[in-house]
Amino acid sequence: MESIILENEIVCLKEMEENDADGVFEASQDELIWKHMTLNIAIKEDAVEFVQKALILKEKGIEFPFVIIDKRTKQIIGSTRFLDLHMEHKRLEIGYTWLNPKYWRTKTNTNCKYLLLEYCFEKLNLRRVQLKTDHENFRSQQAIERIGGIKEGILRNHMIRQDGTARHSVMYSITQEEWPVVKKNLQQLIK
Repeated sequence: MESIILENEIVCLKEMEENDADGVFEASQDELIWKHMTLNIAIKEDAVEFVQKALILKEKGIEFPFVIIDKRTKQIIGSTRFLDLHMEHKRLEIGYTWLNPKYWRTKTNTNCKYLLLEYCFEKLNLRRVQLKTDHENFRSQQAIERIGGIKEGILRNHMIRQDGTARHSVMYSITQEEWPVVKKNLQQLIK
């Protein structure tokens, strides 16, 4: 995938680089972020490892990681990525998304998803974009449904959480045919 920067007046999604580890660490310092995730950035070394692993997967063509930057403060406030890339089938997943909680319930995530989905459907000409979340992460499920994701089902015992318990993944998607209506809705939500 070519170099990508997606931005509007609220956020900038910049391709992750090795020197982003400090900003990732600073943004990640709230335990609430990691409650439903399969990883945790607790110490600086975790942030370095998070960035290094993401860049290895990018180099292999498996994932494409971004840092999320608040356009007002110019600070990294979270991360997201394209994963489960299957360009031959014109599909991918938007995931591994996390934001510092002070940006929860703001227009930040909606703006991120708008930029990512617009790129997927209008630049990459994808037919399907999927999203998934923990079955107990109701906040995330509501956010995905709010932006137009259609619930497809639940993958049982799909992942193992940090504490060793089973995570069921709730699967959502948006298809190429649905994009015009989803786009119009998102444009209203980000105003």
